[in-house]
Amino acid sequence: MSKNIYVVEDNDDIRELVQYLLESEGYAVTGFANVTDFNTQFAVAKPDMLVLDVMLPDGNGMDVGNKVKGNEATKDIPILLMSANTNVNYISKESLADDFIAKPFDIDDLVARIAKLLN
Repeated sequence: MSKNIYVVEDNDDIRELVQYLLESEGYAVTGFANVTDFNTQFAVAKPDMLVLDVMLPDGNGMDVGNKVKGNEATKDIPILLMSANTNVNYISKESLADDFIAKPFDIDDLVARIAKLLN
């Protein structure tokens, strides 16, 4: 069975690109444009991994990731943060995510980081 990844990204073009790339690698991907829709689905079914944009229209991907990592039942779900903010020191200090990639990102690098986190 393929790994299920939730992608939370408000930019439609980026979200659709990431979904396409990951689906072409054999992953099952569900995309969300906002935290509200993500939270609704996350309450029903947990993914194998999260890819979260930091800046979202109704929340912050770091906060979402920290909430997931702070819950005993979901703390082992790997999280990759994406952001146009390249202040890696701030993000790594404030976030419990497993990895961070700056936008614009290299497609092969994104896919490799996700594969590494899922293995």
